[in-house]
Amino acid sequence: MTGRPLRTVIIGAGMAGVAAAIKLREAGHDDLVVYEKGDSVGGTWRENTYPGIACDLPAHLYTYSFAPNPEWSHTFAPGAEIRAYFERVARDRRVERNIVFGAEVSTLEWADGRWHVELLDGRCDKADVVIAATGVLHHPAYPDIDGLGDFEGPVFHSARWDHTVAIDGARVGVVGTGSSAVQIVSAIVGRVGELHLFQRTPQWIMPLQNSVTSDDDKARYRTDPELLPKLREELSASFVENFANAVVDADSPTAKLMEDLCRAHLETDVTDPELRKRLRPTYRAACKRLVVSPDFYVAIQRPNAHLVTEPIERVEAGGVRTADGSLHGLDLIVLATGFRVDRFLRPIEVIGRAGTRVDDVWGRRPSAYLSVSIPEFPNLFLVNGPNGPVGNFSLIDVAELQIDYILQLMSLLRGGGCAEISAAASAAERVEAERVEAAKRTIWVTGCRSWYLDDRGVPAAWPWTMERFREVMAAPVLADFDLVELGGGPLI
Repeated sequence: MTGRPLRTVIIGAGMAGVAAAIKLREAGHDDLVVYEKGDSVGGTWRENTYPGIACDLPAHLYTYSFAPNPEWSHTFAPGAEIRAYFERVARDRRVERNIVFGAEVSTLEWADGRWHVELLDGRCDKADVVIAATGVLHHPAYPDIDGLGDFEGPVFHSARWDHTVAIDGARVGVVGTGSSAVQIVSAIVGRVGELHLFQRTPQWIMPLQNSVTSDDDKARYRTDPELLPKLREELSASFVENFANAVVDADSPTAKLMEDLCRAHLETDVTDPELRKRLRPTYRAACKRLVVSPDFYVAIQRPNAHLVTEPIERVEAGGVRTADGSLHGLDLIVLATGFRVDRFLRPIEVIGRAGTRVDDVWGRRPSAYLSVSIPEFPNLFLVNGPNGPVGNFSLIDVAELQIDYILQLMSLLRGGGCAEISAAASAAERVEAERVEAAKRTIWVTGCRSWYLDDRGVPAAWPWTMERFREVMAAPVLADFDLVELGGGPLI
């Protein structure tokens, strides 16, 4: 490697952190460390182990472009396989030598031209560059339900599943109807004595089949190295055409087709008219994150399954009391209530130039220029940061594009072109204004409440096509950045 040596700290060893470590080393950045607060790689796939967990993207699309996997067992891979995949890639690419496990970053402070990094246990480090790969679906959101602490049985979030708790024959309550809840219901309804699904808002269900990959196909993938890259490219093109580009254009014919497919699935597969009515959303399909399941409607129609649409009034020692006065007796409550999707870097205390704090800058809501850079926080780059394509593209594709973009910025630092680089406030404000305006045309603002929406009701997501995202990630527009030369002066 030529040029100024850079010390890089990567925060998080999930999907994005592993990819960042691999790509940085390939680019000659060998002085790097990955701080991971857990005991293994995998991120959300390490923490979410609930029954039925699977990716809602085709497995070959949710795969690093540089590490195809011929062994996926299903079209939509189960969570344990995904975690094992990331562990295998990290091991094969020797990423683990760069990872410090059990190392939670508590503070980042910019001082004397470097990031001063402090861990929760008191250890310290310094870095020229920090890459935050801290994830999005990471911090569990717990509902504000009266009496939750009064319940006599186990209560846990879906992302903190307690596998020591027996569910066979038990009366289980599931709160929530998003992807996690749907997967859990389908997986456990045949094992439990009774299942009560507490639904606040019904969901549209896309009935995509989760087919088993045949041994013959796996053998072909192993022996012909051209097959998997071609398949990934085909899946990506299909996903973009049939979903990703549709959700950013609420008037597109494809958006209407998605809704027709979901509606036909409900009308055909749910036989009881009253149940069908309670399961039918009043908003457009994909306004909330579209749930993929071939068997949820089968599961919720089983004799031991009960869809509860009355609002929860409170939790009592023996179960859940709903607004109609009914007590739903339970042995176990699972909170499938999603995540705090506005956390990103937090709870890390991040202090930039002149004492500027991320908590203050993000006081109303998180924001970053192209989801990568925050004004006044030099040499700090985010992967899958605020307002990126979290709801419409493969996050692996997004992460790879963003890491390549970050590497171009790092090349300026390494080559001595500048000592500090961060998005200009004017550029960040301009892009954000364009994003807010474009969001008005998306499916996400057509009449539902979802985790995509911020405090203003604006989708906190990329509102343009994948093609546009690829274009802006191809090369940084340096006029949109504040560049500080070695020695401290601004570059003009």
